[in-house]
Amino acid sequence: MSPQVLKVLWIEGALAVGSAIALVATVLWPQWLEMTLGLKPDGRDGSSEWGLTFALATLTVLFVVRAGWTWRRYRTR
Repeated sequence: MSPQVLKVLWIEGALAVGSAIALVATVLWPQWLEMTLGLKPDGRDGSSEWGLTFALATLTVLFVVRAGWTWRRYRTR
């Protein structure tokens, strides 16, 4: 694999891991966003946490699929 492909693969993997960590943090500690940023976008009803959880889950799956696609495409080259 070329160095450029490896760089792309590392970036995709890092994004997948980062979004997965944020997803787990949101599931286990839903108020982390409000406590970290000091904002209450949903008035503490939990809707922003569910939206963030859904978005992070979607991003995690997309990054994992993209990294797997890149790996399969370039592993024999």
